[in-house]
Amino acid sequence: MGEIVTMADAGTPYPEFRLKLPGGGPEARGRLLTEKGTNGSQKFIVLAGSPGRPEVVPSFPVRMPSSYRLRQRLIEDDIFVESETWPGWMELVEDVECNSPSAAAEILVGRSANGWLEWKTADGHPLSDYLDQVWWGPNRAWLVRGSNVSGLDLVRRLWLPEGMVTLRARHLRQGVEQGISKDRLRAAVEEDYASTATYNQKVQLVEELHMFLSRMRPGDTMCTISGGRLYVGKITGTAEQLASEDGRSDLRRPVDWAEDGHAYEDLPEALQQKLSAQHDVVDLSAVKDLVDGLGISDEDLIEEAEAADRDPSVEIPALTARRELELPEPTDDLAEELLVHDTAWLREVRDLLWDERQLVLYGPPGTGKTYLALKLAEFLGGGPEQVKLVQFHPSYAYEDFFEGFRPQEDPQTREVAFRLTAGPLRELADLASREGNRHIPHFLIIDEINRANLAKVFGELYFLLEYRNKSVRLTYSGDDFALPPNLFVIGTMNTADRSIALVDAAMRRRFAFVELSPRTEPTSGLLRRWLSREGRDAEPADLLDALNSRIDDIDFRIGPSYLMKAGVYRDGGVERTWRTKILPLLEEYHYGESVDIEKRYGLAALRDSLG
Repeated sequence: MGEIVTMADAGTPYPEFRLKLPGGGPEARGRLLTEKGTNGSQKFIVLAGSPGRPEVVPSFPVRMPSSYRLRQRLIEDDIFVESETWPGWMELVEDVECNSPSAAAEILVGRSANGWLEWKTADGHPLSDYLDQVWWGPNRAWLVRGSNVSGLDLVRRLWLPEGMVTLRARHLRQGVEQGISKDRLRAAVEEDYASTATYNQKVQLVEELHMFLSRMRPGDTMCTISGGRLYVGKITGTAEQLASEDGRSDLRRPVDWAEDGHAYEDLPEALQQKLSAQHDVVDLSAVKDLVDGLGISDEDLIEEAEAADRDPSVEIPALTARRELELPEPTDDLAEELLVHDTAWLREVRDLLWDERQLVLYGPPGTGKTYLALKLAEFLGGGPEQVKLVQFHPSYAYEDFFEGFRPQEDPQTREVAFRLTAGPLRELADLASREGNRHIPHFLIIDEINRANLAKVFGELYFLLEYRNKSVRLTYSGDDFALPPNLFVIGTMNTADRSIALVDAAMRRRFAFVELSPRTEPTSGLLRRWLSREGRDAEPADLLDALNSRIDDIDFRIGPSYLMKAGVYRDGGVERTWRTKILPLLEEYHYGESVDIEKRYGLAALRDSLG
């Protein structure tokens, strides 16, 4: 990665740069060269007399192996020695030429470093100010695919051994400069690829070329996939355009790759989602913190931050990103609040949610499905802020549920235009995937889930319910979208409205189903427990049990929630509820049959049967 030389004068058009060592240490000095290394990165000279840290962080050999080897070689050759000028520090006794400003900083500080920002002039201007490159905002992370470029694996053949990343641009004119605007690039692609690419191909090509030429910059994280492994490196220089013989690598950037890749199946789910996007160039900045922490222990990340003089009161992003998603264990207090017969039943529901991410509570009306779903979601998510409820109906559509074009009025012109608008699922998914929220469970409650045309409502999202580590291209926005790992879905299904047997196989495979029925716990004894807690007589529970014993179809048995309201227990309340709520349901059930509803299900008949 570097060549050791002795130089009296660097002879460059750039000013002298300085690097402040951590912990209030001394300053190193160096100069940027116009000369470029073999992989295209701009070289940097660290001047003799520059100090350095005596130790390296444990992650340094893993993150930046080439810089680590150069540092070790300098020590072995007695060029990087214990300093007499600054006791407790190391010191270079000769000028040392490195392949990039970052490598020059890394051999001194013993950790991964962004030399374009850490090397500064005497008056505090970073080295990046002196380069013809677009510099704005924090560093980003990128994926560029190279494992199947016109039938060749460029990752193993070219990128890793020669320290670079390339992009195919066979027909693009020569002389397209770095930092080109998207508008000018679009005009060039339209002309250069007029007869060799479709409209969609040209649109995608403009996006990928613009990212490679104008948005990537030195210091950014670079990723690629080959042989089932993710390889990670750091961009160490600017983009170049070369006329490659095979037309597979016309645009190039130098990259310092870590030697060992990471097994794809072991990557965090949120990272796998981003990597599954089917493009040659993908912006991974949303999961950069996950990439930065790959293969590094918590202790090593903390030591890295300390070595970089990071403010200890500020959280380390890579540590924050790897916070574990957890669903808390239901407690006895929760079971008592919900009047569930056994805490173990709630734990089983929690485990089903954890394993499947989607669950349906089904049963006859009045069995407390929606109430239980809301209360359980609020407990598992930590509060109502993480819970959103929607109710399906026969006219509900994908555009209502996820996203679609809807008429909206411009507040200034008062004109109405169709604009892409997010639905409740998109809004909750965006909230759940926000940085700082990824370890917090979020819940979408879908009430009456079986009353809509599910295939129509879910669209391509049906795939994501089963394959949470994948992403899909959305119908309207064209974005690559994945359901966040911390987004859980609880549906409720009224079996009297439509039999569960009518639910299609696709939905059955994607959801776990939990029955709430008057014939089984926790529903069968719910009213009796509620009456006991409220200090009321148990007769309504006896009447409900007697009523349900006379209903043959279990989907039409009556749930206890009809009798768990304060108004029922005012004068004549039970009789009024029976007459206006319960008997009309049973009349509908027996519609067209010669059944005397009052004689079979009326309060007088039931009380007589109870003696």
